[in-house]
Amino acid sequence: MERTIQFLVGLSVCIALSGCSRAHPSNLDAAQIRAKLDAIPLSQKVDLANEEWRAILSPQQFYVMRRAGTEPRSLSGNALDHHNGIYVCSACGNPLYSADTKFNSGTGWPSFWRPIRKEAVHESRTLSAIFGREISCARCGSHLGHVFDDGPPPTGLRYCMNAIALTYREASPGPATALPRADQNRR
Repeated sequence: MERTIQFLVGLSVCIALSGCSRAHPSNLDAAQIRAKLDAIPLSQKVDLANEEWRAILSPQQFYVMRRAGTEPRSLSGNALDHHNGIYVCSACGNPLYSADTKFNSGTGWPSFWRPIRKEAVHESRTLSAIFGREISCARCGSHLGHVFDDGPPPTGLRYCMNAIALTYREASPGPATALPRADQNRR
């Protein structure tokens, strides 16, 4: 009798744990979610649940892009010397910035003086003296970074982005060139 009770309790615990593990976000099929996302035309908005974003983004990407976090500044933000391509949203693939508009701001985060098209990003109406205006992807709503009024000509804007929120896609092969510093562009 005691063994039967132990067996039934053990079986109940296994069934309960099995049911819980299926509902856990880490068990969502990332490949299926990515396929679902890739099937949505770039011209359409993306609306995934946080559990789905968590399944396809790294923990740091999820923190920055879905929780409006900021990654630490690093040398990699300005060392990405790409030449003839575009930067897309790491979450949904929306084209955001041309490599031609990237410049070395000296901040440690990738900086651009203009988005690839105005409709590619959403600019918050709220202005913070410290953080500028928040910039998010217009397609999926992911947090990208902030824009400030201290950039180089011709716009005078500095779109300061989290590197983890951007993926570089090269347009064609060619040699990389060094990025100009922001103060060199102002001459």
